[in-house]
Amino acid sequence: MNVRRSPRPRRRLISTTAVAGTTALGIALLSACSSSTAADGKSGGKDGKLDVVASFYPMQYLAEQIGGDHVAVTNLTEPGQEPHDLEVSAKQRGQLEEADVAVYLKGLQPSVDEAISQSGIGTKVDAASLTDLEKHGSEVGGHADEHDHDHGSEGGEEGTDPHIWLDPVKYAEVAEGVGKALEKADPDHAAAYKKNTAALVGKLDGLNKKYADGLKNTDSKVFITTHAAFGYLAERYGLTEEAISGLDPESEPSAARVKDLQKMAKADGVTTVFYETLVSDRTAKTLAGDTGLKTAVLDPIEGITDKSRGDDYLAVMESNLAALQKALGTK
Repeated sequence: MNVRRSPRPRRRLISTTAVAGTTALGIALLSACSSSTAADGKSGGKDGKLDVVASFYPMQYLAEQIGGDHVAVTNLTEPGQEPHDLEVSAKQRGQLEEADVAVYLKGLQPSVDEAISQSGIGTKVDAASLTDLEKHGSEVGGHADEHDHDHGSEGGEEGTDPHIWLDPVKYAEVAEGVGKALEKADPDHAAAYKKNTAALVGKLDGLNKKYADGLKNTDSKVFITTHAAFGYLAERYGLTEEAISGLDPESEPSAARVKDLQKMAKADGVTTVFYETLVSDRTAKTLAGDTGLKTAVLDPIEGITDKSRGDDYLAVMESNLAALQKALGTK
């Protein structure tokens, strides 16, 4: 059988076995490794697989695509749950203690950051350290001097933007870093991780080309969203995102911001207000109704649910591209 080599001892493998001598210890380890029952009731760590905990869906997708058959992945954020609101439970802290690898994005989920920093997990992969993060406000991308109207306080309060996975180029950089971390954590399967990483990066390169080609010639370059999740995407493809709220999806816009967006929509030929699948569409529909605009979904892909316009990251990103092309008037 394939015995997984963990970067640190797995306590559950020997905690129930009386060990007497080197031979007995070897038998106990092999027996526990082949057991189909893990201490947390999950499949992670059994059958010699690397036990990986992901903080939310974009990290889960990377771990599964790169790890393939050699990893068992647990996602701390349930489908349909807003990742920003996650509070790590005692059970999930236990899962972290038993895991071999944690893949997360520092700054997005404070509760996860704290739990991982306090855990004794051997390999901690922070996606934020694998690419460059930027500070974004309510308006991201484009150039202010291209707009012939007064935005007033358009930018809003700036903060470090964690939404790097919505830029295929940055997401590919993160994928490469995750791949290297898995190779180091599980050197027996390094060749497989390297191959899977290259395949995923190739798909993301193809996605980047689709976006670049698909958004090159449009009637408008400005789009409105409920919160500033698409700043990296806007900058990558020469667009401008105007967000009703800032980086916090639950924050309420000021009356001045709403009035400013109404003026901007008319001046820049905006046709659509985009809302998300995991947060309320009330504000988007109110603004659209007041300005005579349409509404549509632009998914930040923080989780996959029955409402998602696709079964995985790539499929939803392609749906987002189609939605942007329609709203911006692709030529």
